[in-house]
Amino acid sequence: MSFPGPPTVDPRTRRLLDAPIVPLLLRMAAPNVLVLLAQSAAGLIETYFIGRLGVDALGGVALVFPVVMLMQMLSGGAIGGGISSSIARALGGRRNDEANDLALHAVAIAVAFGVVSTAAAWLGGPALYARMGGSGESLRVALTYSGWVFAGATLVWVFNALASVLRGTGNMTLPATVTLVGTIALVPLSPALIFGVGPLPALGVAGGAIALLVYYAAGATWLAWAVASGRNVVRPRWRGFRLRRAPLAGILRIGLAGAISTVATNVSIAIATGLAGQAGTAAIAGYGTASRLEYLLVPLVFGLGGPLVALVGTCIGAGQRERALRATWIGAAMAGALTETIGLLAAVFPEPWIRLFTNDPGAIAAGVDYLRIVAPAYGFFGVALLLYFASQGAGRLLWPVLGNIARLTVAAAGGWLALRAGWGLAGVFGAQAAALVVYGTVNAGSIAAGAWFGQPVWRRPTPVRPAGVLHEA
Repeated sequence: MSFPGPPTVDPRTRRLLDAPIVPLLLRMAAPNVLVLLAQSAAGLIETYFIGRLGVDALGGVALVFPVVMLMQMLSGGAIGGGISSSIARALGGRRNDEANDLALHAVAIAVAFGVVSTAAAWLGGPALYARMGGSGESLRVALTYSGWVFAGATLVWVFNALASVLRGTGNMTLPATVTLVGTIALVPLSPALIFGVGPLPALGVAGGAIALLVYYAAGATWLAWAVASGRNVVRPRWRGFRLRRAPLAGILRIGLAGAISTVATNVSIAIATGLAGQAGTAAIAGYGTASRLEYLLVPLVFGLGGPLVALVGTCIGAGQRERALRATWIGAAMAGALTETIGLLAAVFPEPWIRLFTNDPGAIAAGVDYLRIVAPAYGFFGVALLLYFASQGAGRLLWPVLGNIARLTVAAAGGWLALRAGWGLAGVFGAQAAALVVYGTVNAGSIAAGAWFGQPVWRRPTPVRPAGVLHEA
């Protein structure tokens, strides 16, 4: 009597286990960086056109922006990272049926969180935006924009869940293609709905929100077709499917820990927005515009972090711990260099970025102060964020969560104390810069000290490479 052997390893999975790390990361990151730059460009395109409506419109959207980014980062980074990590580790351990089942549970989780996001924004948005400094026309704009965007929250969650399923298999190209095509379509659609063209009426800020929802609806449909087609490493089957506790817990254990970290990041920005709001609407608009550059770093780092979730998760699933750590430090070096370069350029040339969105003198002054003070610390942010993604792949998120809570504490308490001491916006921004340094230091120090495997890096013996294994870096 013969017994079936273990499932064969798909060539895409085999590359994650054997291929040289630097070329592999760069090859996987290229489409991922493109997709996330395109996704960020979609928001910047919208901001550019909304800025033409005046400083109240720009300030109102700036109030909502941290909340929208919270949803984006929860769906694509936190819960999305839990999806990618769970699927990668299942494939690395040759548990293909488990990976197929995880894909369907990922969609169910996305739908549930999408409904919750809509309810939370509709019920809690008015009080939140007022608390952040919104009033008068800027608050009215914020409520209009928020109402439309969060009406389609489920589309955003499903889009990012399906993209995370594909990224967990190492497929970065298809999500990149879908997002790039959608962003190209947004370039004419967004201003057409904001200002009106032909038979389309001018919808103002609501038009920008509706254009984004059209983008996510079309993208989610495309990704759903791709996952259901059976042409990928993961091949989910709806027949006989039922929700089970183990797959849900596997995704949510990582995703919810990541959600705490994500919430801390966005609460830090929201608190800073509220503190800046004490200086008026122009300060909110300037800070909100300048801080978009920090948000732009998130997709850039995720360009490396998304592949690293799959690489680290697959390697750990296959028992290759040393390769997982080596890939992590290589990725951290790349992310730190990239974000620090951007930060230094922004600190030296801050005004051109702000003037892309507004010419209001007060907004420009606040935005320039932010970039000159905070942007030089962007390298720490890049390292911290990359190590967060790697920790998702490893399924070890305690220290990245603690690091982000420490960042929130320093930014909030430091900003409040700065205002009490009479240091103004410069003091608030100084606290944010210090918070980024703390965030990066905690994440890097904890992994180096053995947070993943219980043994410091400097005490771990160099492994003997088995014969026939490809050179890794």
